[in-house]
Amino acid sequence: MQKENKMGVMPINKLIISMSLPMIISMLVQALYNIVDSMFVAQISENALTAVSLAFPAQNLMIAIATGTGVGINASLSRSLGEKHFDKANQIATHALFLAFCSYVAFALLGICFAETFYRMQTDIPEIVEAGTTYLRICSICSIGIFFEVAIERLLQSTGKTFYSMIVQGIGAICNIILDPICIFGLFGVPKMGVAGAAVATVAGQIIAACVGIVLNHKKNTEIKVSLKDFRPNRSIISQIYSVGIPSIIMASIGSIMTFGMNKILIGFSATATAVFGVYFKLQSFIFMPVFGLNNGTVPIIAYNYGARKPDRIVKTLKLAVIYAVSIMAIGFAAFQLFPDKLLMIFNASDLMLEIGIPALKIISLSFMAAGYGIACSSMFQALGHGMMSLYMSVVRQLVVLLPVAFILSKIGGLGYVWYAFPIAEVSSLVLATVFLTKVYKKKIMPLKDHAEA
Repeated sequence: MQKENKMGVMPINKLIISMSLPMIISMLVQALYNIVDSMFVAQISENALTAVSLAFPAQNLMIAIATGTGVGINASLSRSLGEKHFDKANQIATHALFLAFCSYVAFALLGICFAETFYRMQTDIPEIVEAGTTYLRICSICSIGIFFEVAIERLLQSTGKTFYSMIVQGIGAICNIILDPICIFGLFGVPKMGVAGAAVATVAGQIIAACVGIVLNHKKNTEIKVSLKDFRPNRSIISQIYSVGIPSIIMASIGSIMTFGMNKILIGFSATATAVFGVYFKLQSFIFMPVFGLNNGTVPIIAYNYGARKPDRIVKTLKLAVIYAVSIMAIGFAAFQLFPDKLLMIFNASDLMLEIGIPALKIISLSFMAAGYGIACSSMFQALGHGMMSLYMSVVRQLVVLLPVAFILSKIGGLGYVWYAFPIAEVSSLVLATVFLTKVYKKKIMPLKDHAEA
């Protein structure tokens, strides 16, 4: 018999910190490299920054597939370990690598065939189209790193090895930060590649991280065993992974649709407005990434304790997750309110970018604390197999409310009013999250409590 995993016995506050802190640190490093990437690109030109910003929906879609599948792997694997189904856990881990490879092949083909079309749908400025097409093709054709990196991270997270997950993400981000100026500006004998250099640095960091992750998983993750010998795809396991994963994928993909739509609205005012939106996403990642790290840490805790039928640990995990998430978002809100000009100047902001960006950051940040609450609730929904609830929240926030309201406000009040769509949308999501949380508690947690008392 294997001994009880720490997720079933460690005090909850200590467990959340031990599970989440390494991922928060690694995601902060990840956010830092996103900012550094754009900071160097901004030194080329504002059009170069816009080209990279317009690639965000496509890159976000890749990340959505990778992380959404990872959520399904995380929840399924942690639940199997909690139920002591160790053979099934090993099969899920092997399928994680298989699904990562399939995702890579799909995006490599999409990048080859449709990168230029994607840019021409957004703008007709030749410099932006040319630079952006090159950037996106490199990121998609060489995307094998991001898919395997995320898959391996989730295997480590699912068994509580979040320290090694932090190592994987941290190494990838640090390599990217080091390679950015070398590849963009042509240092140390490397050819000057401009925007293409930013893409090369990104994919190189991802591939290095994936390689490190594979080694660490093989040597340190002894609770599961990945074996490709006599491997055959299992429809039941894939269905179980994607029953949670697909809603998460769609939920994250909706962000790509929202960003694409917002870019279309904003570029109608100016390319600078689109660049401001891209800069906002880079900056907000420094606030949201730690909350997503907290989310990644709480999903396996809740899933494991649901499998182990420990409702009190589930409830305490959620309460603390909400407190931590809202607190992190409050810090972000304060930074955006007090120092918007200084944040924008990181990206070599022009006077026009400052004029547009300062009120934009102040208005959008009004939504931060409500967003923290919603992300914490999503961890509960995902862990207990109710990924569709997270999906509904995302659809309502980004498609039903945000885009239509942004479009209407752009017609009524112009560019300055567009940013108010973000806090309006987040309030609607907060209400929906509370309704769903009440339903999940009554359906999944109360029966466990009643069973324990009986």
